[in-house]
Amino acid sequence: MELWQRELCESIVRPGQLAERFGIDAGALEAVCDRYPMRIPPYYLALMEGPGDPLWRQAVPDPAELELAEGFCDPLAEDRLSPVPGLIHRYEDRVVLLVSGACALYCRFCTRKRQVGTAAMQCGPHQLDAAIEYIAQTPAVRDVILSGGDPLLLEDDRLEELLRRLHAIEHVEMIRIGTRTPVTLPSRITQALCRMLRRYHPLYLNTHFNHPRELTEEAAGACARLADAGIVLGNQTVLLRGVNDDAQIMRRLNRGLLKMRVRPYYLHQMDLACATAHFRTPVAAGLSIMEALRGPNSGMAIPHYVIDLPGGLGKVELLPEHRRRSGSDLEVRSPGGRWLVYPDLSE
Repeated sequence: MELWQRELCESIVRPGQLAERFGIDAGALEAVCDRYPMRIPPYYLALMEGPGDPLWRQAVPDPAELELAEGFCDPLAEDRLSPVPGLIHRYEDRVVLLVSGACALYCRFCTRKRQVGTAAMQCGPHQLDAAIEYIAQTPAVRDVILSGGDPLLLEDDRLEELLRRLHAIEHVEMIRIGTRTPVTLPSRITQALCRMLRRYHPLYLNTHFNHPRELTEEAAGACARLADAGIVLGNQTVLLRGVNDDAQIMRRLNRGLLKMRVRPYYLHQMDLACATAHFRTPVAAGLSIMEALRGPNSGMAIPHYVIDLPGGLGKVELLPEHRRRSGSDLEVRSPGGRWLVYPDLSE
């Protein structure tokens, strides 16, 4: 068993284990864990300073997950956009392939929290076979994004078999991997993994740092190993109340990412997923942060601020000149000029 696998086995999965370390009353959190699983690996646990800190909020269940009902179970209409189980085909030329149902850490704000870590998200061989066959039979698909769960929780040989099969499809021009392991389980990014990945270029990897305290020496080492293997690294941050909804925090995060050879790519407005309303910020807060980033920062340190519109309508970039308000909702102008309604539940 490798180090990263041992760390997963040693992860905290019940609130009582947190109570022993931090002296909290775990009773109110047990029901949340029964509904939405918890897993915190030792590495990330050691970064948490205590209840309410920005890392704690991302990792530890909150009773608000059961108390606040606003939102949608499937905010991005992924089930409707799934031609075969485990594959999402929203845009003509690219698909999302869900290859794992597990994560090293179950983020409390996850869009797919209705599924990840539960029996509802099985990624068996027959499902993957059907999804790969769909890709092979759909010439318009040139870009495959591996997601889940976390693809890097697959063992190296299983991940390589998947990459080999996708790489062999002539019309697939590139593969992207979405993973949070450089943030939550950097020991997963081994030299052996990186040697294997470099055989399947062009390969891109987007990770998910949300706060400067996640930019540790271990995380930097993981990103360096990936970058040295020729993998282009990007970061997709989610704007989270009480975590990073502050211009100074976002400035430190993005500058630190560039030092680690990770390009800030997206700043996501929170998806309207059920059980996540306590993390949502007003869109105006995100626009203010973006305005504060411009000028003092290099353009490379400024991500695109985007909303993934409910109902599977896709991402639109948010700029001050691309918004207007209609009643209690926000209307967002897409790059094509259409005005699309976004229910701004945070205000």
